[in-house]
Amino acid sequence: MSLWAKHEKIEKNATLLLVLSLVVVSIGGMVEIAPLFYLENTIEKVKGMRPYTPLELTGRNIYIREGCYVCHSQMIRPMRDEVERYGHFSLAAESMYDHPFQWGSKRTGPDLARVGGRYSDDWHIDHLRDPRAVAPESIMPAYGFLEQTPLNLEHIADDLVANRMVGVPYNDEHIANAKIDLISQAQPDGDNSDVDALIERYSTPFGIDPEAPNVSARAFDRDPEDITEMDALIAYLQMLGTLVDFSDYEPMADANLR
Repeated sequence: MSLWAKHEKIEKNATLLLVLSLVVVSIGGMVEIAPLFYLENTIEKVKGMRPYTPLELTGRNIYIREGCYVCHSQMIRPMRDEVERYGHFSLAAESMYDHPFQWGSKRTGPDLARVGGRYSDDWHIDHLRDPRAVAPESIMPAYGFLEQTPLNLEHIADDLVANRMVGVPYNDEHIANAKIDLISQAQPDGDNSDVDALIERYSTPFGIDPEAPNVSARAFDRDPEDITEMDALIAYLQMLGTLVDFSDYEPMADANLR
């Protein structure tokens, strides 16, 4: 019997086709899934990674709420044109605390995986108020209303609790001080602020030197009197891609070759 005849017999017999399909899928599934049970972690650890501060986490929630992810991915592929434009390709570890992560292929606007520090706070304020003021051909809608919208501080501790339930390593101290940490980052000169404690909480437990912290504290919307949704969104944007020091990064595969 020829190969074609055997193939035709399988195609015409629904039961046989179903059984053989299940066998193939089962084998493929075992090959892909079984090794994961023998690995402690599938994400390569890198220096500098930490969970979002309460202000950054709130900004991320606003980013998702306003649909920014629809037009902006946060995933730089390891291809020359992308690396030259956006920077080092994205690492899984950079999204290990993201629920949900913002990787994707849809880009109406540029990728934002490494937008942190590329522009000043003033640029972001102008861009959010009127995108065409800084990018004449932009089709992005204006988000100036964020500057007039006071940030809701009441549920930030609940956000940290929810993230801890899915694996983000917030401890009881992070949760208990969530509100004051948010205020400290957005109003570092305020009477109730404690920036040093904020930096300590988001540095030491994650192996980051508090003397060289990667937490920025300032009035991101340039208004030290009020904490707005624009404060939170800019705080989030300004930290994207800034946590990992790639000058000290060595891929695990390269290290294993030595």
